[in-house]
Amino acid sequence: MASDLEAKAKEAFVEDHFELAVELLTQAINLDPSKPELYADRAQANIKLNNFTEAVADANKALDLNPSLPKAYLRKGTACMKLEEYQTAKAALEMGASLSADKSRFDNLIKECDKLIAEESYTIPVQEVKTETQGVTPKEVKQEDDLSEKPTVTVTKPKYRHEFYQKLDEVVVTIFAKKIPKESITVDFGEQILSVSINVPGEEAYVFQPRLFGKIIPSRSRYDVLSTKIEIRLVKAEPNHWKSLEFAGDNTIVQRVNASSVGTNRPGYPSSKSTRVDWDKLEAQVKKEEKDEKLDGDAALNKFFREIYQDADEDTRRAMKKSFVESNGTVLSTNWKEVGSKKVEGSPPDGMELKKWEY
Repeated sequence: MASDLEAKAKEAFVEDHFELAVELLTQAINLDPSKPELYADRAQANIKLNNFTEAVADANKALDLNPSLPKAYLRKGTACMKLEEYQTAKAALEMGASLSADKSRFDNLIKECDKLIAEESYTIPVQEVKTETQGVTPKEVKQEDDLSEKPTVTVTKPKYRHEFYQKLDEVVVTIFAKKIPKESITVDFGEQILSVSINVPGEEAYVFQPRLFGKIIPSRSRYDVLSTKIEIRLVKAEPNHWKSLEFAGDNTIVQRVNASSVGTNRPGYPSSKSTRVDWDKLEAQVKKEEKDEKLDGDAALNKFFREIYQDADEDTRRAMKKSFVESNGTVLSTNWKEVGSKKVEGSPPDGMELKKWEY
């Protein structure tokens, strides 16, 4: 049985028999390919064997099966750091930290990522300073010191440019990459993360993995590879407005974990800690805080529209979506009888002109 093989694999791991652990976990996966913990554990064993690419693949598979598994994010972040993919590693670790009860290990690795990203992004030449014993006068030494205080800074630019636009229920991300074979492109969707990698033989790999401003529905999101670009369509979990594509520290976004999966997502190694969380109580508290939250401006308006949408019937929701999309965001109607049989024309505010954008 898969459970027996899993138990033997953990024993092998504790005894530093990592190759045996990988073999046993592979057999267990063949018997139970839908269990995310098996992939996460094999990723850890592969890390110990320096098989970092395989470890990332295992971690991604675990997250496909369960996007709320903290240790899978930890394995992915650790392996990506070893592969010097520091931005990807940081995004994975930040997501894992938001889901984990024990954030200390994530926080330490995130700090290390920040340091490595800074070192990778900026090149500061070191000036060699000679001393008087080498035949240089103090005045010359001072001149060289002045030079060293004005380093040249080189900023690493992304290989491909990207941009995004949004509708009420969808965000469209465009990566401008010409004539890229479809088989060289990998796009993965998480609950609040987008992962894009382009691996063309003979070229440096491109990785774009932002933590998104809000949650999406992975099963309904999709992408298309065109001759000049990659077009990615992210279906929003809630019909609201994103202030940006990527998550920022001031975003008021709370990650929720399905209570039915808590019992199966406990870390499996002896050194791991286990904390019991009352998720029903936490969710009720979050909903109360969201309801009591005092907002103003666009934030208050977005909250008002979101509450209407959540409590509305199907016809009202259809009316809101149709009117918002067809009017380019200038009209929001809740009357399906009024907007269902005709196209909703844009209605810009007084003094403003409506322009149609071409994508």
